[in-house]
Amino acid sequence: MAVLIETPRTRFTASAFAPQPAEERGVARDEVRLLVATPDGLSHGRFRDLPDHLRAGDVLVVNTSATVPGEIDASLDGRPVVVHVAHRLDSGDRVVELRTAPDAARALLDAAAGDSVQVGDVRLTLRSPWPGDEASSPTGSGNRLWRASVRGDLDRQLAWNGRPIAYGYLDRRYPLASYQTVFGTRPGSAEMASAGRPFTESLVTRLATSGVLFAPVTLHTGVSSQEAGEAPGPEWFEVPAESARLVSAARSWGGRVIAGGTTATRAIESAVVDGRVEAAAGWSARVITPADPPRVVDGLVTGWHDPLASHLLLVEAVAGERLTQAAYDAAVAESYLWHEFGDSALLLRR
Repeated sequence: MAVLIETPRTRFTASAFAPQPAEERGVARDEVRLLVATPDGLSHGRFRDLPDHLRAGDVLVVNTSATVPGEIDASLDGRPVVVHVAHRLDSGDRVVELRTAPDAARALLDAAAGDSVQVGDVRLTLRSPWPGDEASSPTGSGNRLWRASVRGDLDRQLAWNGRPIAYGYLDRRYPLASYQTVFGTRPGSAEMASAGRPFTESLVTRLATSGVLFAPVTLHTGVSSQEAGEAPGPEWFEVPAESARLVSAARSWGGRVIAGGTTATRAIESAVVDGRVEAAAGWSARVITPADPPRVVDGLVTGWHDPLASHLLLVEAVAGERLTQAAYDAAVAESYLWHEFGDSALLLRR
């Protein structure tokens, strides 16, 4: 059964969505805007100013997952559809979402277990709702996400004919390279871990030479098209032993642990045992909320999220309700850009 959660009710208009990558707007990746929110107040700058707000001994947790082409044209019993392909499950099944053709504007909720989806020479058979046995649409009007068995080489089809998952607020299609981050070395994310996008090699070098330490983790993202209030499903993660030791050590010497995005937050918090971070890997079902807050993360580098998105609840859990609301109010007032190609924030609770 889908889980419903309540999120802050920040308001903004559709004109705030970034319609293209920063480079297409004539701006370097690390020149997108950066709003810094701390208990001492708010400030505005550019993402390349990030080293001015971190200090030696801070640890930045970054997600090494790279984006794969997860969207492909298909047919459902002869009807054209678009398929969003997410996780590869331990059984070999895949998690898929069916969406309307040709623009993938909305989820199709009228499919049923046993239906066949043809993707080139590959056949997907819808087996059951995912992640549970009940419909995954919070509206109760159908099922959104499916566990599907695969007959044929789906990865080859995606490599040949797939494209990055995209939504209607973009002005056109962009290549897979636009959806990669400087940290992405392990392909597996259906959608970009976008908080890492504004980082560049030169910015990483400046951070490292200023004494900021990096703790790489991996979390392969699913699809981000949750309906209003729908919690994120399980995602595969790994926290290496070296990163676990570094985060634990930073807390002992007074360094702050800053997560590079909601995905990095979920990964590192999924590896916390009795207040310490330990090496871990597997499927995370951790949903971070103010009622179940982070245990080691002190701050967050993030993009701007929809007012009813579960990601926004995670932001509030890290930064606190008042600071999060103040940041979003300022972002709306100053016309910051939303979504994966938009502007950024640094929120520090201490």
